[in-house]
Amino acid sequence: MSLLESGENYLEAILMLSKKQKEIHAIDIVNHLKYSKPSVSIMLKKLKEDGYLTIDTNSHIFLTDSGKKIAEKIYARHTCLTEFLLKIGVSETIAEEDACKIEHDLTDETFNAIKDLTEKLL
Repeated sequence: MSLLESGENYLEAILMLSKKQKEIHAIDIVNHLKYSKPSVSIMLKKLKEDGYLTIDTNSHIFLTDSGKKIAEKIYARHTCLTEFLLKIGVSETIAEEDACKIEHDLTDETFNAIKDLTEKLL
C-alpha cells in the first residue's frame, strides 16, 4: 500500500516523539503536529488498520517494523535536507519548513546526490 505524505508525517512525528519520551499518546501527536484531535484520531486509526502502528490497552502508540522503516527514511531525509539547506545559507526556520515540504517527493537518486553533496560540505 502506498502511504501518502500526511501518513508519512505522522509516522515521522511518532518516531521523533519516541526519541524524546518513553510513552506516546494521541495528544502528544496533536501537540507536535498542531492538528485537531479528531484528525489525529482518524489518521491513527487508518495507520493502525494499515499495519504501520499499534496502540495498546493504555493508549500507548508504537510503530510497527514497517512503520518504523518509513519513519526512519523520512526522518533521515528531513535531517539531511535541513543540513543541506543550512549549508547553502537558508535560515534555520525556512530550512526546517522547506525540508519538510520536499522530503516526501524526491526520488532516491536526487536525495542520494544531495546527501553526497551535503557530506562533502560538512
